[in-house]
Amino acid sequence: MPTDFWGNAIFSVVPTIALGLVFWFVLRAIVRADRTERRVYAELEAEERARRASTRDASANSAG
Repeated sequence: MPTDFWGNAIFSVVPTIALGLVFWFVLRAIVRADRTERRVYAELEAEERARRASTRDASANSAG
């Protein structure tokens, strides 16, 4: 362990900064994954709604 003031200061601060960066990267990954999942789900839901609407329109046109 360093015995001078600046060495001790750096030795004390570096683990805190490193842990903060790890925490930030983990949260960033979680938020990005959630955003991507919501976007994909919205696209799938839009496709399903369009498919159901076209099926409903086709059945209405054939009945009318």
